[in-house]
Amino acid sequence: MEPMDILAIYNIKGGVGKTSSAVNLAYEAAQDGARVLLWDLDPQGAASFYFRVKPRVKGGTKKLLSGKRDLADSIKGTNYYNLDLMPADFSYRNLDILLDDLKKPTRKIRQLLKPLEGDYDYVFLDCPPGITLLSESIMIAADALIIPLIPTTLSLRTFEQIEGFCKTHDIRKMAIMPFFSMVDRRKTMHKEILENLPRTHSEVLSSFIPYASLVERMGYEREPVSAYAPESVAGLAFYDLWQEIKARLSPDKA
Repeated sequence: MEPMDILAIYNIKGGVGKTSSAVNLAYEAAQDGARVLLWDLDPQGAASFYFRVKPRVKGGTKKLLSGKRDLADSIKGTNYYNLDLMPADFSYRNLDILLDDLKKPTRKIRQLLKPLEGDYDYVFLDCPPGITLLSESIMIAADALIIPLIPTTLSLRTFEQIEGFCKTHDIRKMAIMPFFSMVDRRKTMHKEILENLPRTHSEVLSSFIPYASLVERMGYEREPVSAYAPESVAGLAFYDLWQEIKARLSPDKA
């Protein structure tokens, strides 16, 4: 049995394309024939909205963390074969407070996902922004941290902060895979950072997601880009990004 890979789509900053990336990468993996679960951990519930699933977990976060309700009991199917969703819930806004009351709180996300091994090939975590106890629990659970970066100075600074956090907290198991998001090659800064950062950080993926109105249209279509515009530049970019991530994770799966 192949191991289940846990992929966290994460950044300290909001507005960098985390949710659109999580939704589209999960879709691409499912289209590739993998069994996929997307867990919408953001209380705003954008990923749940895109998949037309009500952002509600019966019993809320307390029952989930206490073990009174299994994660599997709240998983919903989507309109796409091989792709399931663990929806958001507004009570996720209290996850840090509730985790802080537990023993070994940083191990909780991994513990909740462990019973699903064998059911899925990939679990994608759509993470809320910030550096919190939940973030640490996510990083410890993840096999890879997928970091969307807008090619700007401030975005690169947050990448350095993430790297520093991982080193300070001795989080070494997971692979770190930054990629550029919302790229506008007409902008000089975008072009320069796109070319220069990979020279000093070999972990930066070569695939990038362009700034495109089709990605913004996801809120109207309530679908992944490749579902309504598979041959578009953005749709093909998400396909390429997934293929590169898959190859990095395990060459024999590529």
